[in-house]
Amino acid sequence: MLNFDNSSTDLDYRNCKININITKQSPDIALGVDIGGAGDQGIMFGYACDETPEFMPYAITIAHKLSKRLAEVRKNGEISYLRPDGKVQVTVEYEDDKPKRTDTILISTQHLDKVKKEELEKDIIEKVIKKVMPNNMMDSKTKIYINPTGRFVIGGPLGDTGLTGRKLIVDTYGGYARHGGGAFSGKDASKVDRSAAYMLRHIAKNIVAKGYARKCEIQVSYGIGIKEPLSICVNTFDTGNKSEEELVELIKSKYDLTPQGIINYLGLLEPIYSKTTNYGHFGKANLPWEIITK
Repeated sequence: MLNFDNSSTDLDYRNCKININITKQSPDIALGVDIGGAGDQGIMFGYACDETPEFMPYAITIAHKLSKRLAEVRKNGEISYLRPDGKVQVTVEYEDDKPKRTDTILISTQHLDKVKKEELEKDIIEKVIKKVMPNNMMDSKTKIYINPTGRFVIGGPLGDTGLTGRKLIVDTYGGYARHGGGAFSGKDASKVDRSAAYMLRHIAKNIVAKGYARKCEIQVSYGIGIKEPLSICVNTFDTGNKSEEELVELIKSKYDLTPQGIINYLGLLEPIYSKTTNYGHFGKANLPWEIITK
């Protein structure tokens, strides 16, 4: 079964059009970028915690796994009436700063017109949710919503359109950690909105993986055309065994946080970005910013 082959419900690869329009960057911006400075001003964040083996917040990790399973049952024919569009939202209850139980699971998934809501709900619960969710993280009070409006036939750009980068929180930490506001997709590595966020995730993950803290958020700020960050701030949320000032000095001594330094360190000129097109940009093995260094 092809993913996008029905023009009445979503995209059809046989008749959709792709327009390519490539122009030069503004010469005003290039004045700073061409000498190695940041491509824009702004603040960026990186985050990691020990809640999951991926060093990601529990809720976004589960949401990604449910999304992957939703795509899997569509592609392998287990639920033959599903269409490509879909999204997942998970709400988790914490106790003593640790995930305790899943409060709510919300799945909206596109389907063919022929299916009844009762059949859809049963299939999604049995073949998606129960295949992914740990038994000890669900209870009788866990709320499950499948297509709350009752109908999701028209999907993709046929039903709702927007510019690349509008799902910023899905791309990062599910709202659990802060976000500087800049999108990742569609930007090259000279744009620190993307490259610095990758680098900060790498550093934060290594800080947690090496046992310096159970959770870590790093913030930097840049000025357009300026190579070095204007500021660096570390927050370990009182879970660290090193002071935040020590960690800042450690970061400064170990990492080159200039745009070119980040590009070189993470190999951001390589063709690696197809792996970031779904299920977020963080928490995936084999991406350079996810590597735990020796």
